[in-house]
Amino acid sequence: MSAALRHSFNSLEVPNYRRYFVGQVISLSGNWMQNVTALWLILTLTNSGFAVGLATALQFLPMLLFGAYGGLLADRMPKRRLLLITQSLMTIPAAGLFLVTFFGVEQPWMIYLAVFLFGVVNCVDNPTRQSFVIEMVGSDRLVNAVSLNSVILETARIVGPAFAGLIIAGFGVVPCFAINLLTFAAMIAALLSMDPRALQAAPPAVRKPGAIREGLRHVRHTPELAVPLALMALVGTLGFNFQVVLPLLAKFSFGGGAGAYALLVSAMGVGSIVAALVNGHRGETGGKVIAAAALAFGIAGLAAAAMPDLIAEAVVLAALGAAAVIFVSSVNSTIQLAVSAEMRGRVMALFSIVFLGSTPIGGPLAGWLAEAYDPRVALVLAGISGLSAAWAARVIFTRTARRGLSYST
Repeated sequence: MSAALRHSFNSLEVPNYRRYFVGQVISLSGNWMQNVTALWLILTLTNSGFAVGLATALQFLPMLLFGAYGGLLADRMPKRRLLLITQSLMTIPAAGLFLVTFFGVEQPWMIYLAVFLFGVVNCVDNPTRQSFVIEMVGSDRLVNAVSLNSVILETARIVGPAFAGLIIAGFGVVPCFAINLLTFAAMIAALLSMDPRALQAAPPAVRKPGAIREGLRHVRHTPELAVPLALMALVGTLGFNFQVVLPLLAKFSFGGGAGAYALLVSAMGVGSIVAALVNGHRGETGGKVIAAAALAFGIAGLAAAAMPDLIAEAVVLAALGAAAVIFVSSVNSTIQLAVSAEMRGRVMALFSIVFLGSTPIGGPLAGWLAEAYDPRVALVLAGISGLSAAWAARVIFTRTARRGLSYST
C-alpha cells in the first residue's frame, strides 16, 4: 500500500516540482476562496442566475480572446520568470476586491471589473503553468505530474470553498478576499526558491510573423492534438460550468446558503482528488481513457440532475468530479505528450482556451437555463455533452486506430 501511495506521488521526488506543488496548493486555495466569494457576492447583490453566469464569463473571456497570445509569450520567455510576473500582477485585482468590500462600497460592476482583470492576467499565467510542468519533471513523470496538478486544483476546490463558506457565514466576505491576497506570497516564494539549473527548459520560440497561425496549423495537421482539443471544447463549453451551476443549485434547488454551496463544491472536489490520485498511480492516458471518462461524466451529470436532496446530490457530484478530472487530465497529458517542445506553450494555450475560454459561452447559457427553468437543466446539458463526447471519441479513435495512429500511452 505504501509503495502504491509513493508511486501516486512520485513527481514530488523532484525538488522543484515539490516546491511548486506546495505553493500552488496554498495559492489556488486562496483563488478558489476568492472565486466562490465573488460569485456569492454577485448572487447576493443581484439575486440573478444570469448575473452569476456573466461574472464567470467575464473572468474567462480574456482567455478566449487573448489566450493564444499568452501561449506565445510562454513559448518565447523563460516560464519561471513569466510566472513570477503574472503571480505578482494577480495581486492587483485581489487587492481591489478586498478594498471595496472593506470600505463597504461594493457594486456589481466592481466585481465584474476585478474578475475580468484577473482573467486578463490568467490568459498568460494558465498556459505558462500548463507548459511549465514538463520542464520540472520531464516526460517520464508527466502523466503523474498532470494528475497531481489535478489534485492541487481539487484540493484547492475543497479547502477554498469550505473555508469561504465558514468565513462568510461568521464574518462576511472581507476576510476571504484578505486571505486570498496573502496566499499569492506562497506561490511567489516557491518560484523564487527553485533551482533554475534543474529545469528542462524548452528552447525559446523564434520571433517571426505568423507564430500563432503556425501553432494552429500544427494542431490542425496533428490528429493526436486536434481530436482531444475538439472533445475538450465540446465538454468545456456545455458541461464544465460548475462555478455557475453549483451556487444556483444550492440556493434555488435546495434552499441552502453558503454552507450548502461549500458542501456541493467540496463533495465534487473529494471525488476529483481520489480520481486524480488513482489516475496518477495508473499512469494511463490516451483515447480509451478519454472516451471512458466522457461516458462516466455524461452518466453522472444526468444522475446529478435527478437527485432529490442535498446529501444525495453531494454523493453524485463526487462521482461527477471524479469523471471530470480524469477526462481533463487525460486530454491534457495526451496533448502534452504529442506536442513538439517549441510549440508547447501555444498548444497548451489552445487547451486553456477550450477548457476555460469556452466559459464565456457556456457560463451565461448555464446561468440563463438555471434562471429561466431550473439549475438541474444545466446538469442535464452537462450530461448530454459527456455522452456526445464519449460517442464521438469512440468513433474517431476507432477510425484513427485503423489508420495506424496511436492515442494511447
